[in-house]
Amino acid sequence: MRRWLLILLVLGFDPPAAQLNTWSPSKPAADPVRVCADPGNLPFSNQQHQGFENRLARMLADALGAPLEFTWWPQRLGFIRHTLESGRCDVIMGYPSNADNVLTTVPYYRSTYVFVTRRDLGMQLSGLDDERLRRLRIGVQLIGDDGANAPPAHALSRRGIIANLVGFPVYADAGRQTSAIIDAVAEGRIDVAAAWGPTAGYFAGRQQVPLDVSPISPRVDGALPETFDISMAVRRGDIRRRERLDQFIRRHRVGIAKLLNEYRVPQLALDGRR
Repeated sequence: MRRWLLILLVLGFDPPAAQLNTWSPSKPAADPVRVCADPGNLPFSNQQHQGFENRLARMLADALGAPLEFTWWPQRLGFIRHTLESGRCDVIMGYPSNADNVLTTVPYYRSTYVFVTRRDLGMQLSGLDDERLRRLRIGVQLIGDDGANAPPAHALSRRGIIANLVGFPVYADAGRQTSAIIDAVAEGRIDVAAAWGPTAGYFAGRQQVPLDVSPISPRVDGALPETFDISMAVRRGDIRRRERLDQFIRRHRVGIAKLLNEYRVPQLALDGRR
């Protein structure tokens, strides 16, 4: 739920069969896996290595038999410039697959924006055209330093649902273990949250009050998608590194999906491209 979600919130090489043993942990890579990461952005990453991107990076390093290093930088305006482009690190563990400011791998998951409601209210919203949305207090995420709106806010506004929208920052304060928008649902300050699935699923599962998490439909509203493929990312032109990451993702899809399930990340089927 990062800046990149508006358009909506890693190594290179297909070796011949004789070279596949270079991936064995018993033959360490010459260089460490250098990951660019946000120091306080659960469930994705933090400096305590509690996020699923931290753990995915560890899976990658273990598969390569290489050391793992993190470069910490808040994923705000200038993140790419201060990380990948500066040469401080080489891989971002989660980035929109269709981004053009980086070189992206094959997707390793597809997720969606979701509605989050209290289970005891039994709302079971049917989608963006549910008439109840016109009278409910709806939390939406504001993305980026300019407070731009995420896709669900645009979709609701297009339907004339504006006055009852409540904005929440997509970024948590560094070190926070909660999400303001999901807390607001649990505490009854809003009736429903429209939030990015990985954030919503993770923090909804940590509330004392049971919450329901359901994908927003339709998945594409007009020209605006509510679902996005997520890849790893490297510098533009870093083709060899990207190809090695593609190989890792293809070999470890089951383990990656299991990891995402642990964090309650809503996962939709990928279409198998690339």
